[in-house]
Amino acid sequence: MSRTSISIELTELVAYPPSVAKPSSIHFTLEAPLVQCEHGHRLTAQSIPAESKDVSKRTTAVVITSVTCITGISSLLAGLVTVGLPTMAKDLSLESDLLLWPISVYALTCGCTLLLLGAVADVVGSRIMYLTGCVLQSACTLACGLSQTGKQLIMFRALAGVAISFCLPSAVSIITNTFPEGKRRNVAFAAMGGGQPIGFSLGLTLGGVFSDSIGWRWGFYIAAIINTIIFGLAVYGLPKNIDSQGPITWKRLTSDIDWIGAIIASASLAMLSYAFASITGSSSNIKSPATLSLLISSLALIPIFVLWVGRQERLHRPAIIPNSLWRNRVFTSICISVFLTWGAFNAVESILTLYFQYVQQISAIQTSLRFLPAPISGTLANIVIGLIVHRVRADWAVIVGTVITCIAPLLMAIIQPEWTYWSCAFLAVFFNPVGADTFFTISNLLITSVFPTKTQALAGGVFNTIAQIGKSVGLATSAVIASTVTTQSTFIDKKGPEALLEGYKATFWYCFALSLTTLAVSSWGLRNIGRVGVKRE
Repeated sequence: MSRTSISIELTELVAYPPSVAKPSSIHFTLEAPLVQCEHGHRLTAQSIPAESKDVSKRTTAVVITSVTCITGISSLLAGLVTVGLPTMAKDLSLESDLLLWPISVYALTCGCTLLLLGAVADVVGSRIMYLTGCVLQSACTLACGLSQTGKQLIMFRALAGVAISFCLPSAVSIITNTFPEGKRRNVAFAAMGGGQPIGFSLGLTLGGVFSDSIGWRWGFYIAAIINTIIFGLAVYGLPKNIDSQGPITWKRLTSDIDWIGAIIASASLAMLSYAFASITGSSSNIKSPATLSLLISSLALIPIFVLWVGRQERLHRPAIIPNSLWRNRVFTSICISVFLTWGAFNAVESILTLYFQYVQQISAIQTSLRFLPAPISGTLANIVIGLIVHRVRADWAVIVGTVITCIAPLLMAIIQPEWTYWSCAFLAVFFNPVGADTFFTISNLLITSVFPTKTQALAGGVFNTIAQIGKSVGLATSAVIASTVTTQSTFIDKKGPEALLEGYKATFWYCFALSLTTLAVSSWGLRNIGRVGVKRE
């Protein structure tokens, strides 16, 4: 058996009694599957950092397939609900004032629990949190399909948002702890990133098909079956030693997590999301006392949160998101750009469905067929970015992806209903996911490099929280703009295609402005950043 001898600074890994002097370096003899130390200590392979592990092709396939499918299924269901909501509302007798809640409540519960569950995952382990989320998602998905009333559907969609909050941050940690920096980690993040926008687009495509054929419930049943199969794959295929956490104790749960900071942030995000969900339903809701009080309260908690985490940093205690991170130009610009990108992407996709059904007045299944190019372009974008991200400058990749996405709302802003699908709408549907897919991969690689290894799940929580809140804000503001412009239009019938088109066009111009802002922020914040995801030797 071959042996390799190395001397490295690793004194922190070995505990020595006070009477024994600590050596300045430790000499190791590498002999698989153990590492033999000259001082008598033996380290197993799981103690070796990810950069030095040789991950098998089987493990690579399991990890990438699992995280892609789990995150993709959650987004697929969101798209399915978006298109199939009119049919669901009719079957379940859903009240008109609750019509959009099956869509918005998911983002609400997901956005306000991501940070907290990401922090918990860094203590209890990403594998157990991920598997727990898989089980919960299967159960909630099946329950949605079995719902007999509109309120039941809303409740189970809310629980599904919590379930995916177990999975998203943990998936980021699983990827970074499994794969060394380099091509496979890049591909894994690209696949996971593609799972969300591609899943949403595929859900939009299948929603109308199920609603007009075998029934919308079968969308949830099939998703639950696939989700359960993926859970079984994850149980037997995810590495058992993926986490480096020590024994889970109550002391660690109380001392290693910034509970107060997490509660303040979650409360602020919950109230903000609820307010925007209410605004999405009707533009008049923004003037209601309840909505205004929630908005003011959520904004008031922001400086309180800043002061709290600043105190935690000064006392050298855990801080959920340290203030010092915001002094990092790259991190700040990434967060702003992700917020804007996902807001614009979600708004364009949602308004497109309304344009097809209420302006062009085509059926749900015809609307679904028109979204077929979106998952195709999303898949192609993620394959390309996963393969080349370590070879090209990150800022140029983001700029190209954002420029392509800018074309989508611009085309829809100038479209005319009598134009054929292939003249504008096809290109808009095809180009819209490219920017979000590109940003997801590069942002995850950058954000996980900013956070230390022991808080990788929290890093995933930060990223996905920003994306979820961006979705809510983007959809809410777009709905307000569309409703306001339609109401103020000169057309007598405010629910007619002409009046609606005027409002939708205003929304597409707004999304175009968001995309241009993203382009400006990322061009400045990521300038000269170089390549990301490059393997460290």
